[in-house]
Amino acid sequence: MDLEKLILKLHPFERAVLPVLQEEKDFHKIVKKSKLQEIEVMRALQWLENKELLTMTSTTKKVVSLDKNGLLYLKEGLPEKSFLNSLSDEFKGLNVITKKSKLSREEVNACIGLLRKKGAIEVAKGEHLQIKITEAGKKILEEKSPEELFLEKDFPLELSSLQGTDKAVFEELKKRKEFLKLEEVKETTVTLTELGKKVASMDLTEEVTNRLTTGMLKKGDWKQTKFRAYDVEINVPQKYPGKKHFENEAIEYIKSIWLEMGFKEMTGNYVQSAFWDLDALFVPQDHPAREMQDTFYLHGKAKLPELWKKVKEVHENGADTGSKGWHYQFSKEETEQILLRTHTTVLSAQTIANLKKENLPAKFFAIGKVFRNEALDWKHLFEFYQVEGIVIDPDANLKHLKGYLTQFYKKMGFSKVRMRPAHFPYTEPSLEVDVFHPVRKQWVELGGAGIFRPEVVKPLLGFDCPVLAWGQGMGRIISEYWNIADIRDINKNDLKQIREMKLWLK
Repeated sequence: MDLEKLILKLHPFERAVLPVLQEEKDFHKIVKKSKLQEIEVMRALQWLENKELLTMTSTTKKVVSLDKNGLLYLKEGLPEKSFLNSLSDEFKGLNVITKKSKLSREEVNACIGLLRKKGAIEVAKGEHLQIKITEAGKKILEEKSPEELFLEKDFPLELSSLQGTDKAVFEELKKRKEFLKLEEVKETTVTLTELGKKVASMDLTEEVTNRLTTGMLKKGDWKQTKFRAYDVEINVPQKYPGKKHFENEAIEYIKSIWLEMGFKEMTGNYVQSAFWDLDALFVPQDHPAREMQDTFYLHGKAKLPELWKKVKEVHENGADTGSKGWHYQFSKEETEQILLRTHTTVLSAQTIANLKKENLPAKFFAIGKVFRNEALDWKHLFEFYQVEGIVIDPDANLKHLKGYLTQFYKKMGFSKVRMRPAHFPYTEPSLEVDVFHPVRKQWVELGGAGIFRPEVVKPLLGFDCPVLAWGQGMGRIISEYWNIADIRDINKNDLKQIREMKLWLK
């Protein structure tokens, strides 16, 4: 290696630190001798390590230092000494002792316990506590106690270095409030490599310029100036530019798929009436999904559109749909209830109700939040995104439905799609949609689909027409791409997760 070229690349911080490393290995001593700030020394060491001029090893150790009261008593003396100085050979009451010693009642009580254990005081119990000093107590006043000698040590102390009496004193003092602090500290040791030793022994005092200025260019000084070389291959800290949350990335991508396929987006409110969310979709009013355990109901009543009467007839007797209905008395109070929408299919119902025959054929999609009164666990959320779609076309059939969904999932990264018979209150036929997982090598269920029943379409549209429909939970679709096993992780407040999450396929 060309040492001259290497030296030319050295930053001023590195030039200041290298000579010190010939004598010192401890980080804090390096900081002191180099006369740089800690952050400057750390940067220099990291740069030198990248250049393979040194190695750094870090270890953690436990150290003892004085806390608030330890520092106070080092300066003013231990409270037990002040307590003993306030005593005489005659018994004295606590009030007199407290006043004379200038200690708090808490300190006085602590001193009594400590000094009784050492036999330094004698306590007479009566109506009032009386205390006097003993010969052992007088002896304590004459010489420094082990506790005082311990406080005078050069802190911080390495815990492993405490032996014998020091260790016993430490164990006693750490029981006292805010006396000692036990902390884990990181210790960095620096060792020069053979190459580092060579460079450190060379003359590093030659002045080099770090940057080119406009003044140098104007005067031509740059021609005689020696510039520091820049190493473009050196490791630099990882930078994390701003980025969208991965869930938002997926939403935008899914929207782009449906828009490219000629669909228009449906939007609507989170708060809906039971009429639009359930009754317009021919969900019976005694269906389990309408119970409080599945639906978030709100206070108040909704204003119903005129077509609620047509929907009422369909529920009761089927009207002119060819159905017999549900054979019950339709409740207006039930349909007026307000709730948080349980699916985005409510938007499909509202969209169909606004269409006319001349608007057909038409295709719509929605990606929106829905709300279910679910227990939160690894595969259930009470608030999640649903991907909704409808195609209203007199010539549409089940093969078209399969075609749309196959194309969608292909763009989502799943090449194999299959559909199985299922049951939903508002579609007939109804299907469960599965995709083949390329890594797990198994089929995974992702959502439901089907063709709306006449009981749904005729009251809303005014005439019967095939309406292809699907509703897919977005969380299940995108979790596979990011290998998310717990669906709650999609909304985890974790900056590290967002930084490291791979970009959505595009």
